[in-house]
Amino acid sequence: MALTPSTMLPLGSPAPGFSLPDTDGNTISLEDFKDAKALLVMFICNHCPFVIHVADELARLGRDYQDKGVAVIAIGSNDVETYPADSPEKMKEEKILRGYTFPYLYDATQSVAKAYTAACTPDFFLFDADHKLVYRGQLDDSRPTRISSGNYDSTQNPCDGADLRWALDAVLSSQPVSADQRPSMGCNIKWKPGNAPDYFGG
Repeated sequence: MALTPSTMLPLGSPAPGFSLPDTDGNTISLEDFKDAKALLVMFICNHCPFVIHVADELARLGRDYQDKGVAVIAIGSNDVETYPADSPEKMKEEKILRGYTFPYLYDATQSVAKAYTAACTPDFFLFDADHKLVYRGQLDDSRPTRISSGNYDSTQNPCDGADLRWALDAVLSSQPVSADQRPSMGCNIKWKPGNAPDYFGG
């Protein structure tokens, strides 16, 4: 695992378009959310300890904010040949296990991850009603505690989603979102051989 920060795409950037399959066989595109009050795009996966650490909060966040008119989607972009735990079949199981109420999309070519300059899992991008970027960075200050190689404890530093919830609440109340934002941190996206983008330093 290479510990990787998010790239911090410039604020004000337009949401890149996408059209991807979800775990239920539907095709979901950016245009499906043109009437949303805000759009939250999350790059996650199944096996990363940093995503496992926040998975329950992601489920809560989805339930809380979808009811308020926020469109929430998750995207898995990892190389599933090398990491079969992140395959579409396993994504479907993960969605049920975690109680995700939002679509979980599969980015087979990794082109959508590149368009968003996604670098790690989890990586968060919040857009306003005009699909302009207003927040990118961490969910909150919490991180899983490393016990030993490959072993992490999420109980010592539980997450509450404070940073992202603050940004979401600001957008919904038509308040400006402070540009003082801290990058997310997690496992690097598992790029296919020869497919790593220029911004990936791993």
